[in-house]
Amino acid sequence: MVDCVYAQRNNDFTLIVRIKLNPWTVWRRSGIIFFESCLDSFEVQRIILIVMTIVAALLTTGSWDHARAFDFFGLFGSSEEPPTPTLDALPYKMEIPGLDDNEALLQHLKDASSTWRLRHEPPIGGAALAQRVVADIPRMGETLWGDGYFDAQVKVEIAGVEVFADGRGADTAAVAAERLRGKALVPVEFRVEPGPMFHLRNVVVYDSRRMTPIDRALFTKKSFERIIGQPARAASVRSLEADWIDQLRAQSYPLAKVIKTAPVIFHRERVMDVAITIDPGPRAGIGEVKLSGSPGVPDDVIRSFIYLEEGEDYSPKKLADTRKSVARIEALGSVKVEDAPPLDGNGNIPILVETSERKQHAVGFTGQVSNIDGPGLRAYWVDRNVFGEGERLRFDLQGGLSPTLTSGSSVGNFFSLPGFNSSNLIGSAKMSFVKPALEGSRNDLLIDASAVREKTPYYWSDYGNASIGVRHRFSDMASVQGGLEFEAGHTFDAFGPHNYSLLGVPLAGNYDSTDSLLEPTTGIRAIATVEPYFKAFHDSVGMVQSQGQVSGYYALDDDAWYILAGRVKAGSIVGATIQDIPASHRFFAGGGDSVRGYEYRSLAPDYGLGFVVGGRSLLEGSAEARIKITPEIGIVPFLDTGMAFASPYPDFSSSMRFAAGLGLRYYTSIGPIRLDLATPIARRPGETPFAMYLGIGEAF
Repeated sequence: MVDCVYAQRNNDFTLIVRIKLNPWTVWRRSGIIFFESCLDSFEVQRIILIVMTIVAALLTTGSWDHARAFDFFGLFGSSEEPPTPTLDALPYKMEIPGLDDNEALLQHLKDASSTWRLRHEPPIGGAALAQRVVADIPRMGETLWGDGYFDAQVKVEIAGVEVFADGRGADTAAVAAERLRGKALVPVEFRVEPGPMFHLRNVVVYDSRRMTPIDRALFTKKSFERIIGQPARAASVRSLEADWIDQLRAQSYPLAKVIKTAPVIFHRERVMDVAITIDPGPRAGIGEVKLSGSPGVPDDVIRSFIYLEEGEDYSPKKLADTRKSVARIEALGSVKVEDAPPLDGNGNIPILVETSERKQHAVGFTGQVSNIDGPGLRAYWVDRNVFGEGERLRFDLQGGLSPTLTSGSSVGNFFSLPGFNSSNLIGSAKMSFVKPALEGSRNDLLIDASAVREKTPYYWSDYGNASIGVRHRFSDMASVQGGLEFEAGHTFDAFGPHNYSLLGVPLAGNYDSTDSLLEPTTGIRAIATVEPYFKAFHDSVGMVQSQGQVSGYYALDDDAWYILAGRVKAGSIVGATIQDIPASHRFFAGGGDSVRGYEYRSLAPDYGLGFVVGGRSLLEGSAEARIKITPEIGIVPFLDTGMAFASPYPDFSSSMRFAAGLGLRYYTSIGPIRLDLATPIARRPGETPFAMYLGIGEAF
């Protein structure tokens, strides 16, 4: 979970950065950064630290030039100095002139060159230097051919003496290099003449079992069309082969493999034809699922999260879905799901699920401070395998100070610590327990309890809550949940003090067919909850609270560079007046996960009181166009709308509020780093002119 907000209100600026991922939590508020760690993923830690370093550098200095002072990870590049001349060795300076306009090829040549890679480890003598350079000549040639330059030439000089791939000139070059010992760097120059780029003309695919052209219906037409006329690079051919094998595996050919690749070069036409021989292997279904690697978690618990049926059609997507499903068991760390040839007697392929266990216990803490929200601390402790059957027990403690309202203001401000008193203390204590796979079934026991003290500019609330429920998983995509909940508390708001109790039967359904948690490109997410509360006690509130959200994602192209995304959320409370509904249960809109550009929970009816009170219904919507400019960079224009209403159902008695913005995305291995700028449309006096949101993962 990541939520970072930079908002301007009148002349008051606040940066709020909340990053919550398993291994790290990073808070940055008003110039202070805090870290929380379970030390589970170096990649996540590195990306988060990079993001926070950039943010801190830019906000502290206000310029990219000064941000170089924070360049802990080499983000802005660095200049390197060659070794200095010495009598003990022969340091050298390697150059590949003439390729400044072809940076990709230049980098490939450097990657293939031992001379370049070992430039900071100079050889002892001239003969060793000459040997190092000569060995690079055929490597350079192979690299040029692999990049589609089949008429390329490579000439090399050491201290002005030309050397050849067969070793000619090496002795003379060694002597010339020795003359520079202790005086100067030995110049090593690779003069590369790439020549013309060759292109792919024809690609023919054969079935190895019949030695006849393979049935093209097994592959998409685009996979053939996209490569014809492209540069004749070895990487392009390998990518095409991998794509075809993936397509065959997706059609239940798990043993498909490339047998032979035969390129033919036509120098006069400067083209290449390729004949590829593939063995599709037999069609197969899912076989027996075998487990290994986690003796501390019972097999029946792990199997309850595996939805494969023996004999059903094989596909890599089903294996990927299984890996994602099993990884939901918090006691497990890494999960690997792969096929395990050979085929069994029924023509099915066995599946191996290999897991490892995570550290059983973890603790963490965070801190925050803001001139608007005040200071706060949070700590947690978790046991991921309490009784040895994958149960998870977690305790969370959170405390802070609420803002003090100034005269005529609906927003709190902190001016000095001495102004605080015990009445400003807020916080919560929460416990949650999950026992997965009751009796080896697909039912999970969920128990939660909390005690909360809230104090906002709109209401105060002290309450305790406890619930117990059972979740049934139909598949990794769909589940339902039901249970019993009790809540009791005291609130003070515009309608005065209010003691209440709630006894409810929460029911929920969840469906998620998307392909990624943080970066979905296709599919639908839907969640709906209905909770009837009964008048069981003298201070009970009888009402029915319902809420639902649906978001959809559609890629306009096969590579998912252009994605349309939309979200609709609605809520309703019936059976109670606004005065009887506890303030913490009323509906509000606005904020980073609602209507971007508006302050958090600032959009709701005010009932003529001059400040928001909350509503009995809610309607929100968002639309985004997620457009990649490069594989790493994208832009996202978006439009958000939303409002809470006084009526039990959205009747538009209050005007829907709109906000528009533009986002920037930087795509990483764990999801996109998100930067959104939003501004209210038809902004009213006192509303923020803009807000900035920084996070990891898409907004919805």
